[in-house]
Amino acid sequence: MKKIAIAAVAVLGLTVAACQDNAADNAVSTENTIETEAAADTNSAIAGTENLGVAADNALDAAGNSLSNAGNSIENAAEDVANGQDNVAGQ
Repeated sequence: MKKIAIAAVAVLGLTVAACQDNAADNAVSTENTIETEAAADTNSAIAGTENLGVAADNALDAAGNSLSNAGNSIENAAEDVANGQDNVAGQ
């Protein structure tokens, strides 16, 4: 009977130890989780902003290229007109 009583006391002791109030640990864990999630959200927002900047740069480059191409086309057209006049004059 002594062995059963000792075993019962050991089990009850472990049960009481497992039921200790760990609210402070839970609060720290919750705070760490909130900070981690906030940091992840901030990093995502920064990355999104950086991507918008890259997209804007690419759009400006494309617009600049289009204007350059238009200028080249006008220059080529003017040269074609001049060549046509030279050909007519040479006949």
